Amino acid sequence: MNPNRPKMPTEAVSLYNLFIHGDIKRRDFMDGLKKLATGSLAVATMVEALMPDYAAGQQVAPTDNRIKCTYETVPSPNGNGSIKGLFVRPVSADTRSAMPTKLPGILVVHENRGLNPHIEDIARRMALANFMAFAPDGLTSQGGFPGDDYKGGQLFGKVDGKKMAEDMVASALWLKNRPDCTGKIGVTGFCYGGGISNTLAVRLGADLAAAAPFYGGPPPKEEVAKIKAAILVHHGELDTRLAAGWPAYDAALKEANVTHEGYIYPGAVHGFNCDATPERYNKPAADLAWQRTIDWFNKYVRG
Repeated sequence: MNPNRPKMPTEAVSLYNLFIHGDIKRRDFMDGLKKLATGSLAVATMVEALMPDYAAGQQVAPTDNRIKCTYETVPSPNGNGSIKGLFVRPVSADTRSAMPTKLPGILVVHENRGLNPHIEDIARRMALANFMAFAPDGLTSQGGFPGDDYKGGQLFGKVDGKKMAEDMVASALWLKNRPDCTGKIGVTGFCYGGGISNTLAVRLGADLAAAAPFYGGPPPKEEVAKIKAAILVHHGELDTRLAAGWPAYDAALKEANVTHEGYIYPGAVHGFNCDATPERYNKPAADLAWQRTIDWFNKYVRG
């Protein structure tokens, strides 16, 4: 986030997205950066700028006295047996009575690297918006997020995708059925988590009140009629592959009479919401998408 750093080529950001999603190997990523390097922009500078800086991106500290954070383990008999995640509640919602104030719940689903510090921060931000939030770690069966996105991506590929999806279903139902939940839940997620948000909308039907997928793949057209949740879709304009799929999803949602809205953010790339990766982060788009998401959940999950 150094304002004096040379401007990063858009090709470098594209290479990073290919690399982090497993489409190219580390060697190919580095070779691609070498071709883009100049006298004022060395490969090492580009690597440093592209890799996550979780400390710089953190907005809500785990020790913030406005929230209470715990790690919880949820049974997942149809998935990998169990899944661990970060559970966060706003302290202001707690009372001296035996039962804390009931709150609506939001499931926060990570990208394809597991529950990294950025996604934990998103859960904490959601708690400050007066929701209870649970951010499950799809890498639980592999020992959890390893502390490094590259290694997390490698572990992600070792988990059975169908079982991980069942872990997310179990997480959502656990959140919904907690005694301190109102019984209304929503889901938001990013990349993989965006796709899972759409999947949960199909799988949970009326058990899910709303979903706000960020740059996630849509469900199969024939499954859209099962959706009962209100859907809010976010895509970056420059994330062309996923953004190009929005019109068809929009049409299918209209045909199924599903309450929905969708937005394409000008000049934004895949991952534009992640302030831990400054070369992808688009603050105007991220701020607007976040406010729309909170407003959406206030209307359809809290309402």
